[in-house]
Amino acid sequence: MTIVDRQHAAELVTKKGKVFKFDAIECMVDYLKDNDQQEYAFYLVHDYNNPEDWQNALTSHYLISNAIPSPMGAYLSAFKDEKQATKMRESKGGEVYDWEHLRTFLK
Repeated sequence: MTIVDRQHAAELVTKKGKVFKFDAIECMVDYLKDNDQQEYAFYLVHDYNNPEDWQNALTSHYLISNAIPSPMGAYLSAFKDEKQATKMRESKGGEVYDWEHLRTFLK
């Protein structure tokens, strides 16, 4: 898959090294609904503030804000930590989630 917007990209890497690329975090979350039984070595997202940096999706925090469009329309962005996500929420509005709450919200 071609990644158009690095700020919202995500990847899953299996323990055998197979890589699944997603152009938006919500696509990865949706994929995991039916494919969570496979063992993954890495769940990765790009930090919105540093789109060259991969972050652990399981420890990142997420902002859903109508002021920050994402490629697939969920307005979902990842941040390295809760402090960065909260700071962006203060200027852009929206709701902050951790990984588990995000997956529950997007079900």
